[in-house]
Amino acid sequence: MNIILMGLPGAGKGTQASEIVKKFPIPHISTGDMFRKAIKDKTDLGKKAESYMDRGELVPDEVTVGIVKERISEDDAKKGFLLDGFPRTIDQAEALNSIMQELDREIDAVINIEVPEEELMNRLTGRRICEKCGTTYHLVFNPPKVEGVCDLDGGKLYQREDDNPETVANRLEVNVKQSKPIITYYQDKGVLRNIDGSRDIDEVTKDVINILENL
Repeated sequence: MNIILMGLPGAGKGTQASEIVKKFPIPHISTGDMFRKAIKDKTDLGKKAESYMDRGELVPDEVTVGIVKERISEDDAKKGFLLDGFPRTIDQAEALNSIMQELDREIDAVINIEVPEEELMNRLTGRRICEKCGTTYHLVFNPPKVEGVCDLDGGKLYQREDDNPETVANRLEVNVKQSKPIITYYQDKGVLRNIDGSRDIDEVTKDVINILENL
């Protein structure tokens, strides 16, 4: 099965991806993983991507799409894959569609984990990190025993700059705008499956697995 996983930051994609690959023998392929592998393997496209990244520039679509094709053509992905972080634009979605046609395969489902933005704000702004050991806490889901203090070494907990409310709100806004056209694209193709990600993790996982088992 060939799956795309979608969801705004904080929706729980990483958690669900790990559960999916436990249940099904397919690789979880994120954009970052693809780039790192291509660069490590010194493929022609990997070298091109690295040159852009070294200059602090965005990797152009033609290179990104080429790396995606290389990755999903590898042996471990022949029985299927879980794509995470791609496609991000309609052009990329169309390119992926062309790749799948070339490989005589198709996208079986696009799992979109939906969580209200207010809930995502709570999830993302509640993270705190120990300045000494780097242990991560959450004010709601995994609070320290003493407020502002690490349980392990007594280090002071701090909030990352990109976890402050203003930055998070902007990040969510950008991601909403970016994801809407993609959601519509796959909805029109009849492969979109929306999941309520605001519930307990186990309930979300149960729904995701149920959808995939019945494809």
